[in-house]
Amino acid sequence: MLDKHPRHTMIELTKLNGESFILNALLIEQIQSLPDTTITLHSGKKIVVKTEEEEVVKKITEYYQKIGIFGTWKEQVIE
Repeated sequence: MLDKHPRHTMIELTKLNGESFILNALLIEQIQSLPDTTITLHSGKKIVVKTEEEEVVKKITEYYQKIGIFGTWKEQVIE
């Protein structure tokens, strides 16, 4: 049986009302603090979340590393 929300392929965030939701990180174009964290998707849709900007970036980076499109810091260093 498939998971209704495949958390292993997306990131979990919290709306301003405290409700959690799952977002595909590949759809994110930009993140701003206005002062609330506002995520703009490639479609132009904006989502305001309670999750701090730094935490969103951390979750996206971890997601990218998990799916292999963004290496660890150690792997990125060119000697």
